[in-house]
Amino acid sequence: MSLKVRINDDMKAAMRAKDTARLSAVRLLLAAIKQKEVDERIELDDAAVITVVDKMLKQRRDSVTQYEGAQRFDLASAERFEIEVLTAYKPAGLSEEQITAIVDDAIKTTGATGPTDMGKLMAVLKPQLAGKADMADVSKLVKSRLGN
Repeated sequence: MSLKVRINDDMKAAMRAKDTARLSAVRLLLAAIKQKEVDERIELDDAAVITVVDKMLKQRRDSVTQYEGAQRFDLASAERFEIEVLTAYKPAGLSEEQITAIVDDAIKTTGATGPTDMGKLMAVLKPQLAGKADMADVSKLVKSRLGN
């Protein structure tokens, strides 16, 4: 079953259960997916849907930080719930050891030696790790490995 079909099924289940909070979060995700499809005139595959989910998760995490800074804990709580709903659509992530092994292998493969090679290294790592690891954390690991 494709990820889009699963999301649609979850929307229908939330409607039947009258779970308005979950329904709202799933509808936001479906709207973002549809918007991307319309903008680019393509049918999104699972990898592209995961990219949309990642983008929405990043937005929600940023919102939680902003809301907590403004002492709006009610809104931060709502964003955390949406993060919980969206996280269910992400594939199981890689462990820190697996990510480190992939980064070390990519460093050997590309021959990266210093900070100037970071772009080349990230270009190799992104297709392998996108959707499976937080790319910000991967970037930090690459910087530390390259001696930044």
